Amino acid sequence: MRAWRGVLATVLASFGLCLALGAAAVELKEGRDFRLINPPLATDKTRIEVTEFFWYGCPHCFDFEPILAPWAKKLPADVVFRRVPALFPNNKWATPARLYYTLEAMNLVERLHRDVFNAIHLDHQRLDDEKILFDWVAKKGVDAKIFAETWNSSGVQSRVQQARDLTLASRINGVPSMVVQGKYLVLTPGTYEDLLEIIEQLIDRARAEAGKN
Repeated sequence: MRAWRGVLATVLASFGLCLALGAAAVELKEGRDFRLINPPLATDKTRIEVTEFFWYGCPHCFDFEPILAPWAKKLPADVVFRRVPALFPNNKWATPARLYYTLEAMNLVERLHRDVFNAIHLDHQRLDDEKILFDWVAKKGVDAKIFAETWNSSGVQSRVQQARDLTLASRINGVPSMVVQGKYLVLTPGTYEDLLEIIEQLIDRARAEAGKN
């Protein structure tokens, strides 16, 4: 019996050591898990903000969306999630950005965001072509006249410019890119699940920095 107790004590001690080593291994490290954005992006100061920079044409954003969307819906009340369609100086992604903000203005993101990804990546539709896009939207049951008016509105144009400014200020060099509280640019690890785990740790850090823990 004493021999078994000795073995058990050794096993438990080793298990405790593994836990300690595991905790140390996942401790966040600047340059490995995140990069600081300086100066930070403007954020909602009443809540912790998680931002995804994406592009509808990006296959990685397409793969990430089914994992990200359900995760975002389960965020605590003090955390807000928002998407920003990335827009670089070459203006190549302007049409997809304009599409996203048109859907947002019409309260259609929840309904059609995933459908846009599917149309591009599964059905190979060229939604960067306005004629094809407008035909596709109409087939989705969206009022074509209201869509066109919103598409051409100053509000949507303004949001596209804001996306361009945010993309530049964030200094991202690819998508999907995730930012926490406007200052932590998450560095992509091995899996999307690992990425979300780092984001959750950064949310806790931002909460502690705000004195809300």
